[in-house]
Amino acid sequence: MHYIGEFKENDHVIDHYLCKQKQSLKTRTGKTYLSLKLQDKTGVIDGKVWEMNNDIQNFEENDFIKLDGVVLTYQNDLQIKVNRIRRSNPGEYEPSDYIPRTEKDIDALYKMLLDYIKSINNYYIRLLMENIFIYNKEVVSAFQCHSAAKNLHHSFYGGLIEHTASVTQICDFLSTRYKYVNRDLLISTAMLHDLGKIYELSPFPDNDYTDDGQLLGHIVICSELISREADKIPDFPPRLKSLIQHSILAHHGEYEYGSPKQPKTIEAFILHSADNMDAKIKMFEEALAEEALKGKWSGYVKSLSRNITHSEF
Repeated sequence: MHYIGEFKENDHVIDHYLCKQKQSLKTRTGKTYLSLKLQDKTGVIDGKVWEMNNDIQNFEENDFIKLDGVVLTYQNDLQIKVNRIRRSNPGEYEPSDYIPRTEKDIDALYKMLLDYIKSINNYYIRLLMENIFIYNKEVVSAFQCHSAAKNLHHSFYGGLIEHTASVTQICDFLSTRYKYVNRDLLISTAMLHDLGKIYELSPFPDNDYTDDGQLLGHIVICSELISREADKIPDFPPRLKSLIQHSILAHHGEYEYGSPKQPKTIEAFILHSADNMDAKIKMFEEALAEEALKGKWSGYVKSLSRNITHSEF
């Protein structure tokens, strides 16, 4: 298979790809064309269909398609000028080739998080975490395969558990560096903070916003999940439930970033900082990998709002 991550300018491509997005647009002169987002496990690339004729057969978003096209460069990015398209037939492609996946060992990440739960001393917090991450089979299954975002960072199979594990490790380290930090509260909320993503985003290959994702968002969904699970535990302390929910509601840090609350506890602020750091560093990592073959500077990276470079000398 000719993977997107291996594309070079002027490559002639005849292969199967997942159509993640399909838009029918018009040029300035009123001519109809198609703008596509094409995906395999190595990345996503723009595709353009300029000539609408019988070689462009019917297909929809999230269909697997076979295309014939040429790789070109436009505004420093590669894209495909597509000349022919048809729907792929069952058996012509292997679905796993089209889903980006974490390079980490998912089983090892899950075991590490279970070990963190065992290290929690507070009875109520530990029981809450066990009920969610061990005994809630729907959560356990989705948590290990979901992405952590639609586009910006960790937007791949296993991205959610990779991001969660990283944020939890950062919070565990920071819990020993500062006074007044309740480690049990910090570790538990680090593990919980993005759990609402399993309901905010649909599973692969769609990885798109659900109705609840659009209407409620993962922060509210997660807070409500915590409330329901805490209410099942006899005598769960009300203030403890509020403290846990506060960290979730505040983990985006500022109102303009979709955070219903600003951090008002040291644990909530550390969680916000760790979450933001891991997300931003992952954006750097992914941008540097994407730009590795293009030269010293990346060009403007929209997700980071800046031009970046490798630290080579």
